[in-house]
Amino acid sequence: MNNSKKLGFTLIELMITVAIVAILAAIAYPSYVNYVTKSGRSEGVAAVMRVANLQEQYYIDNKAYATDMTKLGLGANPFLTEHGHYSVASAGTGSYTITATAKGSQASRDSTCGTITLTSAGVTGPSAECWK
Repeated sequence: MNNSKKLGFTLIELMITVAIVAILAAIAYPSYVNYVTKSGRSEGVAAVMRVANLQEQYYIDNKAYATDMTKLGLGANPFLTEHGHYSVASAGTGSYTITATAKGSQASRDSTCGTITLTSAGVTGPSAECWK
C-alpha cells in the first residue's frame, strides 16, 4: 500500500479561488471609485468655504468684496486646491460668486459635480449632493 499524501492544489480549487476574488473585486472597485470621487469633491467644497470665509473677512475690513484672489492672500485667480483636483475662482464687488471647477481625473470621475458654486447670499450649486 502506498500511504504517501499528495501536496498542492487542484486546478478546480484554484479556479474557484480566482472566481471568488474576481467577484469581490467587481463589487469593491466601484465603491472605491465612488469613495475617491467624494473625497476629491470634499477638497473642492473645503476650498470654496475657505474663499468664502476670506471674502467675508475682506468685506468686514473694506466694505466691499475682493475682485481678485490675490487681495485675499491667495495666489493667482483661479488657484488650484492642495491636490490639484479643483481650480477655484471668485469674483465680485457688491456680492461674490465662488466657483470650483474639477480638473484632471476628478473632472472625468465626477460629472455631476464638475463645478461647485457658492454665492454671497448662501446659494449653493449645482445640487445638495455636491455639498455632502
